[in-house]
Amino acid sequence: MPNPSLFFTESKGNGVPLVLIHGAGGMHLHWPPQLRRWAGARVVALDLPGHGQSGGPLCGSIAEFAQTTVKLLDELQISRAVVAGHSMGSGIAQTLALDYPDRVAGLVLVGAGARLRVAPQIMDGIQKDFPGAVSLIIQWAFGPNAPEPLTRLARERMLQTPPQVLLADYAACNAFDVMERVANIAAPALVLAGTADKMTPEKYGRYLAEHIPGAQLRLFEGAGHMVMLEQPEEVTAAITAFVATL
Repeated sequence: MPNPSLFFTESKGNGVPLVLIHGAGGMHLHWPPQLRRWAGARVVALDLPGHGQSGGPLCGSIAEFAQTTVKLLDELQISRAVVAGHSMGSGIAQTLALDYPDRVAGLVLVGAGARLRVAPQIMDGIQKDFPGAVSLIIQWAFGPNAPEPLTRLARERMLQTPPQVLLADYAACNAFDVMERVANIAAPALVLAGTADKMTPEKYGRYLAEHIPGAQLRLFEGAGHMVMLEQPEEVTAAITAFVATL
């Protein structure tokens, strides 16, 4: 039986399993509903330990998050899956592809980087002025054309995240660096990047696409770091089309 403290949703699709891994301080709802409910695959969208509706202790590293994800795959009897990760989740996805290559049928990296350094003012702000830090994160996370109701909801959700969760996530991101290893990724890969992303700039996505053998790059004009919420239809179409080729 799956870990009772780990929350996830699962679509009714019968195709290749697709696992959606959110970013720092996030939850499964950061993925578009049309992707989470896609009938063309068995879509599993999880809340990482200590995030969203999941209990359990926080993970101290990207590698530990990856181990937790493998355990969930085992419990769901999923031998191989397409793994999609956003931001911190992209680090988890890359780690899975590198350390558990037999479990990864394909890779989708959204708002991603082979290294995920966090601005010092965000790390300091979380400890000294959490609401102010959240406002700065949201300001940097969305493109200039993101609708105000979307950014307001994102801010409200992040304010509900315990500061220690966000701090632990960003510490894990700061320690993540696979720049010298990504060329060893063997899985087919799709890299999605917003041209207005301030947190993982477009050049990060280009680096991944240039160094992962055979990787595809798709840019979303004017979108920020939360590209999958800003342009949900377009991102869903790109991911489902990629999965259909595997």
